[in-house]
Amino acid sequence: MKELKDDAVVLRTYKSGESDRVCVLWTRHHGKVRVLAKGVRKTSSRMGGSLEPMVHVNVDLVQGRGDLWITRHVTHAGRMTNLRGDYARIAAGLAVVEVVDAIPAEDVADEGIFDMVVRVLATLDNTDYYPDLVAAAFFVKLLAYDGSEPVVDVCVNCASPGPLVAFNAAVGGTLCASCRSGTAISVTALALLRRILGGDLGSVLREASPPGAGEVMALAHDAIEVHFGRRLKVVRSTASLAPPQRL
Repeated sequence: MKELKDDAVVLRTYKSGESDRVCVLWTRHHGKVRVLAKGVRKTSSRMGGSLEPMVHVNVDLVQGRGDLWITRHVTHAGRMTNLRGDYARIAAGLAVVEVVDAIPAEDVADEGIFDMVVRVLATLDNTDYYPDLVAAAFFVKLLAYDGSEPVVDVCVNCASPGPLVAFNAAVGGTLCASCRSGTAISVTALALLRRILGGDLGSVLREASPPGAGEVMALAHDAIEVHFGRRLKVVRSTASLAPPQRL
């Protein structure tokens, strides 16, 4: 019987039968896998709390029917108690795992993405960091990891150094006044976006509501949806600010 032992992050779950649950995991060495946790919804199950979205676990699985694996043993690798005690942190974490779940990869390992997800959940669990920009920063960092990093230093259309006055996710970044399309971007939001992509993310997340945060959140949400070519329900629900004015 084929076995699988790995580190994993739970992306989402849904009910199956009277007491079972299907869990979608992103694993370190095996990519995205689907798991059937038998009896996990029973009150007597010791496994239920270990198989909830955003949980980092160690899993021991055996091959089931079709593409489903069967849980044999699951243990916490990190409990994320601070994350689960704060609505803003929960919302950001759910947006992160929704985006990872949207990645079209079955049984394809990507340790880089796994490490990114574990780091972002640990950041949300760390009260030294404010949660507001964590998901947005993850989105643009994921785009960069995928080779689609937004251009923020010059006009993506004509390579002019600026002034840069707009951001269009569909064309890949910032635009000058002559090429403007998409969404207006302020000087403060552009500076903040450059800090996030330029290696100053730790300092950004230690600041409470840095100038331009609302714009950056909206732009990052738009960019990740454009990248996947689909609407993302949780990502949209976390964008609590009014949509920016379109040009």
